[in-house]
Parts: sequence; C-alpha cells; structure tokens
Amino acid sequence: MTDELILDHRSKSFPLGAAPCRASEIASRGWNLLADDMPYPLAAIRRSALAHNIAWMQDFAQRKGVALAPHGKTTMSPELFRQQLDGGAWGMTFATIFQLTVGVEAGARRVIIANQVLGDADLDGLARLLASHADLRVWFLVDSLAQLQVIEEWAQRRGHAGRFDTLVEIGVPGQRTGVRTLHDALELARAIARSPAARLGGIECYEGGVAKCDSEHDAREVSELIHRVTEAVRACDAENLFADDNILLTAGGSAVFDLVVPLLRTQGLSRPVQGVLRSGCYVTHDHGNYKRFLQLVERREGLDESLRPALEVWSMVQSVPEPGLALLSCGRRDISYDIEMPIPVKHAPRGARELSAAPADWSISALNDQHAYLRFSHEASAPKVGDRVVLGISHPCTTFDKWRWLPVIEDDGAVSGAISTRF
Repeated sequence: MTDELILDHRSKSFPLGAAPCRASEIASRGWNLLADDMPYPLAAIRRSALAHNIAWMQDFAQRKGVALAPHGKTTMSPELFRQQLDGGAWGMTFATIFQLTVGVEAGARRVIIANQVLGDADLDGLARLLASHADLRVWFLVDSLAQLQVIEEWAQRRGHAGRFDTLVEIGVPGQRTGVRTLHDALELARAIARSPAARLGGIECYEGGVAKCDSEHDAREVSELIHRVTEAVRACDAENLFADDNILLTAGGSAVFDLVVPLLRTQGLSRPVQGVLRSGCYVTHDHGNYKRFLQLVERREGLDESLRPALEVWSMVQSVPEPGLALLSCGRRDISYDIEMPIPVKHAPRGARELSAAPADWSISALNDQHAYLRFSHEASAPKVGDRVVLGISHPCTTFDKWRWLPVIEDDGAVSGAISTRF
C-alpha cells in the first residue's frame, strides 16, 4: 500500500489554520461541511453511496457470472482501489504503466492495461514491475503487427527472455484503437502465438464508443461488435492460438456494460472463458451522462434502482451581481465540464445545517477558472450571498483529476474520512 497522505496547508481546501493530519485521522477533527468548517470549493464523496456502488456492481457481475476489474483511471485513488479489491474485484484495469504502478502499490495483482504498450521506457517499466512481483499478472492490448514488431525489437535489444501477456483488441471503424477486420485479428493472433516476446491471453473490445443513450441503437451496435469479437475468439480457438488454460475475454465501459455480458460468457470453446467487465465510473456514478445511461440499464434489467451519485462539489454563492445571475466559488479548476456543465443538485442557505433540493430553475450556464455562472429565472428562488450550493457532475473522471485529495462525508455532512489521488 502507498504511504498515507499527509493533509496540511498545501492541500487544496484543507483549513489553513488546522494542524496537519493523516488522511485516516481526519474524522477526529469533527468537521462538517454544513458548518462551513472547510473552505470552498470542495469535492467530496458520500460514503453511503460509495459503499452502495461498490457492492452493487460486484453483485451485478457475480449474478451475471463474470469477473470485475474496475478501471482505475477514473479515480486514481489507492484507497478506492483497495476498497474495490476488498469488495471482491477480480483485478484492476489501467491505461498506462504509471497508473499500473499505483495499482500494484495498492495491492492489485491481476491487471488489464486497456491500451497499447510499446515505448521502450514503458516496456522497461513493465518488465521491472513483473520481475519485482512474482504474483503479478498483467495483460496489455496489441492491435497491429507493427506494434508487435516494436515489442520484439525491444526484447532483442534488452535481451529480455520473457513473454508479455497480451490481448488482441477488436476496434470499431472510425473510432479509436483496435483491429478492424477478422482477417487482421487472426493474422495478428497468429503472429503473437509465434512471437518470442508475447503470448496471447485473449480478446478485448470497448463498446462505449458506439453508445448513444438509445436502447434500440445501443443494443444493435453492441450486438454487432459482440458478433465480430466472437468470430475472432472462435477462429483463434480453432487454431489453438491462446496460451492459457482459460481464454480471457474483456469489455465494458460504464455506459452500456450490461449489453456486453453475452460476449463475456461465450460458450462452446475448447477451454473455459474468463469474462472480465472493466467499468470504472460506477464507483461514484454521476448526476448527468451516466445517470441517463443507467436509467436505460435499469429498464433493460428490470431494476428499480442501481447506482447512486456519490461525488459532488460544494461551492458558495459569492456574488449576486444582477437579477437572474449568481456567481459560485467553483470553476474549471474544480469540476467536470467536458461532457456538460455541472448540475445544481442541493442547496443550503447560509447558516442552515440541512440540505434541500436545488430549485428546478437553477442551472449553470458557464464556467471560468474559478467561477460558475448560476442562472435562475424566478426571484423567489434567488440564492443569497453565503448560501451553499452542491453541484453534481457529468463524467467523474475529470473531476477527480482536479483534486489531490477528497474528504469522505456522511449524509449529514460530517467528514468521516479522506481519499488521495495519484494523477
């Protein structure tokens, strides 16, 4: 496990006059966000929703007969990685060798790098990690003969005798990485099976790029991708190209993860399948993009509820300069805005110790580096200077990377813990 974070005046939104403390000791301070004990803005995680989400997704995977390897790039938090692993996750997923090092420090021993690895420094680093941890297993993606050649040339120059575990990535035309045709997938798989520097563990795909939050469209497009991947799996299996006793099949973003379950449970092969779901944003969910996608998952699965938003950014009304406009103490430095503007979800007047739902006519129209433009249409709902406004987010990844640490809070606003991030 990584060394525990020390919180002090250098930590964003840590009270300037407070004595330093370890993250695990913060609950003893007795702080409460509704008592204005901490400076704004402040990103926080609701403990009850976090615990619910970790348990819910683990239960979903178990009910479907697949394993879960959460994508760690979402949070880059060793403490959250540990909670996910302790909650039953099969392993973790990352996108880079640097991210892998954080996961290994947190205790991950089965890891999928859902990305291509080919640079000398990255291959050096991966080889070093594998040599330092005898129980560590890492699979990364290969999608071209050119990439495989780079790996083989590195191995020859370094005198590296081992073989890296790899997965052939099946891609979508017009989108990001991955082979486009069955012919190319099979040609690459054959080359990996012959390679002195790599071995073929299975097949990977990412379905999130085809999703448009339309169940009919999404089911059709994901089914087409599943068909293509299944063709490749069966063709590789027929030629005995897989190196392990189990065939690793992995997919699953955070939007339509339910639709790839049939792929992860492929039957009729010469050896068992280990299906691995890689969702990441589920751990805190959100109030916008993924909330809309999950409503469709709930309908397809016949669920009354699923995940709960756990991540929010607290801000204060610092100015109401004209009718219909208030400025909040939160901006692009603090909160996601890559998919859509933040969403006012809760409100507490100055001095109040309870939150209520934000008025329906409140919305964020723009962000500056340090300000959010809160628009409202009715004077009866006008916020006042000193009020607290809790903002929901759409896409948690790009809120987490703006914070070196985040408090964990109870539903009454009490600070009960903290997590660190390692971006």
